[in-house]
Amino acid sequence: MANIKERNEEIAVNANGSAVLQTPYIDAVTNKGYLDVKQHKWIMPEWLKGWIALIPALIFLIVFMIYPIINSFLISFINNFYWVGGSNSSLAIVNYIASLQNSRSSVIQSFGFENYIKVFSDKLFWEAMGNTGLIVIVEVPLTILVGLVIAVCLNAIKPLQGFYQTVFFLPYVTNAIALGMVFNVMFSSGAGGLFNTMLGWFGVNPVNWLGVSASKWSMFFVIVVYSIWNGIAFKILVFMSGLATIDKQYYDAARIDGASKLTIFRRITVPLLSPQILYITVTSFIGAAKSYSQIISLFGAGPVNFGGTDGTKWITIVGFIYKYMQDNSASALGRAAAGSVILLIVILLLTLVQFAVSKNRVHY
Repeated sequence: MANIKERNEEIAVNANGSAVLQTPYIDAVTNKGYLDVKQHKWIMPEWLKGWIALIPALIFLIVFMIYPIINSFLISFINNFYWVGGSNSSLAIVNYIASLQNSRSSVIQSFGFENYIKVFSDKLFWEAMGNTGLIVIVEVPLTILVGLVIAVCLNAIKPLQGFYQTVFFLPYVTNAIALGMVFNVMFSSGAGGLFNTMLGWFGVNPVNWLGVSASKWSMFFVIVVYSIWNGIAFKILVFMSGLATIDKQYYDAARIDGASKLTIFRRITVPLLSPQILYITVTSFIGAAKSYSQIISLFGAGPVNFGGTDGTKWITIVGFIYKYMQDNSASALGRAAAGSVILLIVILLLTLVQFAVSKNRVHY
C-alpha cells in the first residue's frame, strides 16, 4: 500500500503565460507531500490573437492606402517627376535619387513647391474646385433629406416594406456606367426621351439635357438627379437601422400629448437619429468631393470628357487629377499628385468642421 497516493489537482499559470497543472502528492505511509508539476500546451495570449486577426487587414491597408498616399505626397513635391527605368522600385524617393544619378536624362528633377504653384495658377483647377463645391453644396443636403424622408415613410409602411426596400436598394448594386446609360436614354435630347416626353404633356418644348451644346445648368440638373438616385439606397438602409433602435414609448407619449407628425419628426426622430445623420453627412461630403464616375458615365466618350464642346464644362477635382494623369508631359504627374494632396486636405478640413459643429448636436 506504500504506492497508494492521494492527489489534489490545481491549475496555475506560469510567468510566460502557459498553463501548468500542479499536482500535490501525499505519500500514504510517510504522510509527506511533494509537488509534481506537469507542463501543459502553451496558450496563446489574447493580444497576440488580436494582432494575428489584424495583420491581413493591415497589409492591405498599408499596400493599397498608406503607401499610395505617401507616394503621392512625395511626387507632389518633385518637379518634372518621371519613373526612372531600372530603378527597381515604385517608391517616389528612390526614383528621384535614381534620376539624379542618371546623367543621360535631359529632364532635371528637383524638390520644391513648383507643382502646387502650377496647380493654383491653373484656371482649370479653380473651375474644377467651383464645380465640385457646387455639387457638394446642392447634392449632399438633398440626398440626406430625401433619404431620411423615404426611410421614415418606409418604416411606417408595414405591407410590402421588403419589396420597397429592394426597389430603392437596386441603384446601389447597379454598375455606374450602366446607370449612366439609362439616364442618357431618360434625358435624351430628342423628343423621344422620357423627361422630354413628360415635359411635352405640359406644353414644354424638348430640352437639350446632355448634348454638346447643352447649357451648364441643364447638365447640372441631370448630374444631381443621377447622384441622388445612385446614392440614396445606402442612406435609406442606415436611417432605417437607426429608426429600428428608437423606443416606441417616445412616439406613444408624444401622441398622447397631442403632438403632430411634423413635431414628432422634428423633436423625436431627428434628434435620436443624430448619430446616423452625422455619419451619413460625413460620408456624403467625402463622396461628393470625389465626384467623377457619375459625370463620366453621363457624358462618356473617354476618361477625360466632362461635357461641353471642350470636354471640361463639369470637370471636378478628381477629373482634374485624371486629366493630368493622361498627359505625358514632364510636370503632368506632379500636378496630378499635387491636386490629389489638395483634395485630401480639403476633405480632412470638411470632416473636422463637421465634427466640430455637430459636437453638441449629436445624442448617443
